[in-house]
Amino acid sequence: MTTSLLDQIKQPSDLKNLSDSDLPELADQLRQEMISAVSVTGGHLGAGLGVVELTVALHKIFDTPTDKIIWDVGHQAYPHKILTGRRDQIRTLRQPGGLSGFTKRAESEHDPFGAAHSSTSISAGLGMAVARDLMGQDHNVISVIGDGAMSAGMAYEAMNNAGAMHSRLIVILNDNDMSIAPPVGAMSAYLARLVSGKTYLSLRETAKQLTALLPKFMQDKARKTEEYARGFWAGGSLFEEMGFYYVGPIDGHNLDHLLPILRNVRDTDKGPILVHVVTQKGKGYKPAESSSDKYHGVGRFNIVTGEKEKAKANAPSYTATFAKSLVQEAEQDEKIVAVTAAMPAGTGLDQFAQNFPDRTFDVGIAEQHAVTFAAGLACEGFKPFVAIYSTFLQRAYDQIVHDVAIQKLPVRFAIDRAGLVGADGPTHAGSFDITYLACLPDFTVMAAANEAELMHMTATAASFDEGPISFRYPRGEGVGMEMPERGNILEIGKGRIVEEGSSVALLSFGTRLEESKQAAKMLNSFGLSTTIADARFAKPLDHELITQLAKHHEILITIEEGAIGGFGSHVAQHLSDKGLLDHNLKFRSLTLPDLYIDHDKPRTQYDLAQLNAPHIVKCVMSALGKEFQVGRDFA
Repeated sequence: MTTSLLDQIKQPSDLKNLSDSDLPELADQLRQEMISAVSVTGGHLGAGLGVVELTVALHKIFDTPTDKIIWDVGHQAYPHKILTGRRDQIRTLRQPGGLSGFTKRAESEHDPFGAAHSSTSISAGLGMAVARDLMGQDHNVISVIGDGAMSAGMAYEAMNNAGAMHSRLIVILNDNDMSIAPPVGAMSAYLARLVSGKTYLSLRETAKQLTALLPKFMQDKARKTEEYARGFWAGGSLFEEMGFYYVGPIDGHNLDHLLPILRNVRDTDKGPILVHVVTQKGKGYKPAESSSDKYHGVGRFNIVTGEKEKAKANAPSYTATFAKSLVQEAEQDEKIVAVTAAMPAGTGLDQFAQNFPDRTFDVGIAEQHAVTFAAGLACEGFKPFVAIYSTFLQRAYDQIVHDVAIQKLPVRFAIDRAGLVGADGPTHAGSFDITYLACLPDFTVMAAANEAELMHMTATAASFDEGPISFRYPRGEGVGMEMPERGNILEIGKGRIVEEGSSVALLSFGTRLEESKQAAKMLNSFGLSTTIADARFAKPLDHELITQLAKHHEILITIEEGAIGGFGSHVAQHLSDKGLLDHNLKFRSLTLPDLYIDHDKPRTQYDLAQLNAPHIVKCVMSALGKEFQVGRDFA
């Protein structure tokens, strides 16, 4: 039986044993391996398919882990994982105990930088390049960044710094969506090889030295003439102005073009250099090529037909519920506008855009801009809803404080993916927004306990003009409850009693309310009469509700899907201020633990976080000085 080329690659150094003519076949095999693996595990497919040839070329030309290849975002790094000793694990991708869906330093020495948020690669690469220079080393540093990530200001901040420092850094711009300058076939490839080669670079350097002897006005003329001549054929003037030597555009699927250019770039001592590579997202798999989203993120699917497995939904998702509710509010109020940062489908705003295209704004991967843009809209009397995942909203914290909160502008923050998020792991967990928002003066902070509450909170935010307001909700489907026709406006700072008891009080903030109900059933069966309350607000707190719970129960437990310092801390502060901890109250606060929880099934993650019903019961029993064994089959 003949061994395939891919079977011969155990580590990237094995590519050195293959000839250049072998590499197209290797790329085909790598593409098929990736499609096969993701069809089983789900994950990010389209981006990886688009960089198969580029990945092969990079590992053929460069020597990792000595050379550093930094993949921006990391969801295009599946082919890289296969070629770097992880092929035998690739079908564990995003599975419990398996490979991460992104690059991860702890996973492989070939992953020099962990990345699951975009636009970080050039900054990290420049740091590594400067560290290399300070240590007197000479290895290569290569940052691979997609054109979508170039909508983030951080990428330009890094390029501006790199261009001024002149450190030897290679940036690969993977242009796979909006071709900045389309390649023009063989002539484009020829010119790219020419201007990346030592001969041209040496001539260019010689010309610079000669023109330095000329009067200044002639120096400027000579420089502009050279830039115009090269820019006329190749483009890239923006990058040149930022101090990068531009090469491209080149066909990112043509190894005959990629290999000589990357060799030239590797062998030059000039820097920084930007290589503009044009690729096709979803390349080589017809269902992905023809799909509107290019199979960017998929669940399991049939390889032959491309048909995606659809999980049977028991209830509408929280995201869909928010989208429907926001559309309802916008139908009644023409001042409502929606803002997102490159996630219209993920946040449900694609549905809003279908109804109100002129009132929907996707600003690209630019969360900082999104928040301040919304602040400007609010200044002029509009009602902006900024829909951003919790994990991505972290990137705009200064804008939230300085541009929104201090000015008390009524910007509405719809915070999706709150809490633990399953297969995307710690980089995408919504762990911190309660803490970092509730500490801000005059900021109203809500959390929906279920999909009906989410409708109420959307309506409440739409009607609220006293300052910034946020409401958070998790990934996935709701609990399947009966839904109102439209959300009701809640009284600000008021929670609700769900069930009344007399001994134990469970005060939930967010979707742990269902687990609190399950815990209450168990506690009642032990003779512990249990009150269940839905806080609704972390700020302003319902002081009256908390005081009554503290005074009339022996035990008070707060439960939230957020980090230490959030809702429970605010409750504890109130209890302390009012002297309610000085009596016989046993107060405990259940939060996410002070650690990062790896990707897994959400239920398992919450078991690890000890925030499921058995753990609530255990917390109560511990407060009473009693033992309670958390059983696997507890329900």
